Amino acid sequence: MLLNSALNEVIELLTAGLIDEQEGAEEDVENKNDEITGEPIDTEDKEEEQPVKRPRKTSKYMTKYERARILGTRALQISMNAPVMVELEGETDPLEIAMKELRERKIPFTIRRYLPDGSYEDWGVDELIVEDSWKRQVGGD
Repeated sequence: MLLNSALNEVIELLTAGLIDEQEGAEEDVENKNDEITGEPIDTEDKEEEQPVKRPRKTSKYMTKYERARILGTRALQISMNAPVMVELEGETDPLEIAMKELRERKIPFTIRRYLPDGSYEDWGVDELIVEDSWKRQVGGD
């Protein structure tokens, strides 16, 4: 009922000429860039900034939580037909393949470790030392 009365009121205002049909309608934004003037944005190829080499504050050992997340994420990728980074010797289980990739340091991931002050350190999986305790799950070398 409330909607009908609102529509009737709008129709009365339109017929009386008190409001324009286009009032409140969205503007055509197709050619809004015509009004922009000024210098073009600098698109020259700049050298990418290399991260500053600072002494790292965190441990060089991969934690069991990082290991679990890396293996789980990589196994999920492998199960969704991501390219495998190691030679397969009959392995079909994505988790076993991920463990083999980790053992051979072929997983192309970066671990970001946040520090209490809000900064962070990025470590490549190939830079971290993985404990030997997981080898008994795979069979070891």
